[in-house]
Amino acid sequence: MEARVKSTVDPDLMTAIQHLHKVIAAGGVDRRLLSLIHLRVSQINGCSPCVHASIEAAKKAGETEERLHNVVAWRETPFFTDAERAALALTEAATRIQDGAPGVTDEIRNAVADHFTEGQLGAMTLEIALTNFFNRINRTNGEQAGKTW
Repeated sequence: MEARVKSTVDPDLMTAIQHLHKVIAAGGVDRRLLSLIHLRVSQINGCSPCVHASIEAAKKAGETEERLHNVVAWRETPFFTDAERAALALTEAATRIQDGAPGVTDEIRNAVADHFTEGQLGAMTLEIALTNFFNRINRTNGEQAGKTW
């Protein structure tokens, strides 16, 4: 499969995205967890370039192969902490908001609030939203895994 669109990215858009990444990084969430969030959103949306990129970022941040291979089945594995499980539940609920899905319930919100500050929750929410943004662009344009942006 080949990408549908071959275009350059507007410099103003790149600047805006870089600013969003800075805000996320300043939110106080461990880079490994942000990579797991990015990976889970991308798995749900079937975005191969973002799955690839999040695995590479997670490895650079020190994430293990075992945990990376099990993010897709995080509920059924012993490899994640309660805080990570709450973050992954938030990730799934915020990503799967189509067709009447309940989205982020009070139960999910309260569980994640038990483990993270409001600033961290904001950074995770922005990571989820930005990843969904990238997933939709990549899926629309037919981007392929392994591309270097």
